[in-house]
Amino acid sequence: MAAFKKPGRTTRDRKPAAKKAAAEQRAAAAALKAASGNTSTRKVKRVKVEPTGATITVTQVRSEIGNKPKNRATLRALGLRRIGHTNTLPDRPEIRGMIARVPHLIEIKEGK
Repeated sequence: MAAFKKPGRTTRDRKPAAKKAAAEQRAAAAALKAASGNTSTRKVKRVKVEPTGATITVTQVRSEIGNKPKNRATLRALGLRRIGHTNTLPDRPEIRGMIARVPHLIEIKEGK
């Protein structure tokens, strides 16, 4: 004999009064947030990077086939699509970090 599951409650099962109370709670939370002056949901620290003019030239020398998806995505983020493809990028910490993830697939030449 099959056991029957007790159906879970869904939004449709709620009574109209419960729906109205939930809507009022959301409205009160939004009003409190607006009154506090904080309109963003998360804080982002922005760092201004001054262009130094230094560049890095990266060339893809090995295939992305057989590599992990993160490595493939890193190559695409560096602007490399195929073996022999070259891209010139600014010398910044973010770019250096990406290069450090896939050194076995690329060749690096520093400019300026």
